[in-house]
Amino acid sequence: MLFSILIANYNNGSFFKDCYASIMNQTFQDFEVIIVDDASTDNSVEVIEKLISKDSRFKLFHNEKNGGCGYTKRRCAELASGVICGFVDPDDAITPNALEVMVEVFKANTAASIVSSKLLFTDLNLSVIRESIHGMALPKGHSFLTYGKGAISHFAAFRKDKYSKTIGINPTYKRAVDQDLYFLMEEVGSPIFVDEFLYLYRVNDNSISGNENTFKARYWHYLVMKEAYLRRKKYQTEAINFTKQQFLKMEHDYFISRIKREGAEKNYCKKYYFLFKAIACSITLDWKYKTLCLVNYSYY
Repeated sequence: MLFSILIANYNNGSFFKDCYASIMNQTFQDFEVIIVDDASTDNSVEVIEKLISKDSRFKLFHNEKNGGCGYTKRRCAELASGVICGFVDPDDAITPNALEVMVEVFKANTAASIVSSKLLFTDLNLSVIRESIHGMALPKGHSFLTYGKGAISHFAAFRKDKYSKTIGINPTYKRAVDQDLYFLMEEVGSPIFVDEFLYLYRVNDNSISGNENTFKARYWHYLVMKEAYLRRKKYQTEAINFTKQQFLKMEHDYFISRIKREGAEKNYCKKYYFLFKAIACSITLDWKYKTLCLVNYSYY
């Protein structure tokens, strides 16, 4: 059962050696590695080519211009030949048994579309800092969309044939791309959780979800959830979807977060824009707060 390890790289040449070493140390060796470089401006290509030159299982592809995370990860999935696929970020690593565990779970669960596990946060030297609270079995009656809380997390692997039944990762997404994949996969099969730490997530200040990017990521998470809700409503998939009330509450809460953000930044036009969006979602939710925002332009 060929396993396709998918790596979307952009300017992570300084970290790729550790990622490569963790792949080479796998107890399961029937794999290929699909690497797509997104027009890096550092020495990534040189570093990668030097490391993989003697192993035909590694295949390096290049985007002619920077396409972003969604575009690059979608291309990784399209280029994969494996029965099972799994993304590994080039600045992270996987435990030696990660592939073996995933393959065995898929063999035992033919209806599974995606299998996820837990991750460990590490410092720049891959020394463990702490365990992540994310990664857990979905409670009965919930989907990843309705439950959230990072239930599906790294390391996650998915069946290529089931992925082919979806519309695929949205190439326009700049962030929340993994969440987009998780939503898609639970719409075509069963998600399964493995209660093991299989992924080492390097805490990197330059990561796409770090620092200031955390707020930007909130927008993309909201967008991905909205698209999943609308897709499930349109195609009436078996995956559990938001009710209309749940969706409006999710949308309302996002608009409230934007009101607070724009108010703090003194972007009052944007503040009032999101205030009226929140009112349109629900007049009664947080009505005291919204009233104060409405009558006092500096209140947030």
